[in-house]
Amino acid sequence: MKIGILGGTFNPPHIGHLILAQTLTEKLKLNKFFLIPTNMPPHKNTYLIDAKHRLNMVKLAIENNPTFELLDWEVKRGGISYTIDTVKELKKKFPQDEFFLIMGSDLANDFYTWKHYREIKRLVKIVIAKREIFPIKKKNSFFALDIIQINITSSLVREYIRKGVSVRYLIPEKVFGYIKKNRLYRK
Repeated sequence: MKIGILGGTFNPPHIGHLILAQTLTEKLKLNKFFLIPTNMPPHKNTYLIDAKHRLNMVKLAIENNPTFELLDWEVKRGGISYTIDTVKELKKKFPQDEFFLIMGSDLANDFYTWKHYREIKRLVKIVIAKREIFPIKKKNSFFALDIIQINITSSLVREYIRKGVSVRYLIPEKVFGYIKKNRLYRK
């Protein structure tokens, strides 16, 4: 099987994440696509809501897509989430499968700072979703694909919520309802 993997804080998940996952599932002819919320990201200093909320929101965001699957491994593992640990675990559990690590070009430019980045490159194919506002500086044997440019970020969604600006069409409807019900991202 060909499996895409997308890690991130998903704080909250938005339509950009889903468009990226769907586009690359089709372009790469993937059989499955794992969305993997981090417990604590090593490279971000972002306020994170409780992991249970982020897991619940991803679950709601992808529930109608049988190709997408939530993996809660990094949250269950606890501590700082390193991609290499998750990749090794995936390769151990699914040794015959081919993995495609998906990242935006904003992350690709710092990839060489990741823990055991050379080993990650050896274990999985790295696919860069090109974003015009973040040109790729080092190609480093990355496979880069053009995707629809959706300039929505989780930080933008959080900011809008704090300011009382509607995010209704920036996030899936059920995620919108979950955020409202649980009063997340308020001041």
